[in-house]
Amino acid sequence: MMTDQLPTIPLSQTILRGLACKCPRCGVGKLYRGFIDLRPSCENCGLDYAFIDVGDGASVFLIMIAGAIVVGCALVVEIKYQPPFWLHAALWLPLILLTTIAPLRSMKSLLIALQFHHKASEGQLIDRTPK
Repeated sequence: MMTDQLPTIPLSQTILRGLACKCPRCGVGKLYRGFIDLRPSCENCGLDYAFIDVGDGASVFLIMIAGAIVVGCALVVEIKYQPPFWLHAALWLPLILLTTIAPLRSMKSLLIALQFHHKASEGQLIDRTPK
């Protein structure tokens, strides 16, 4: 998959590169050309981004985290103050958007960096027939 790697990068540096939306190999090139559209390769080191396959992982993580935050806050406010439903909508809809869309780029690039760091690839079947 990726045989032309630089020396091993510490996991902490990989995480920082991911959160900064930078190339997982060199840490300089930009990962995106749009909001979440990946570039075909790194503009600095030439790493081909064809290996990237994070799927919906970033979205799922963010939905779970945002759900816990928003539902927890909504329950506390409902139990303590019992506001009308329109106020719940006015409070929690913007918070849902803030906790899901704002960190989407960073979460996706973090998963990409971790995929690169751990050399993740498609599963392969092992031939287990007796010889």
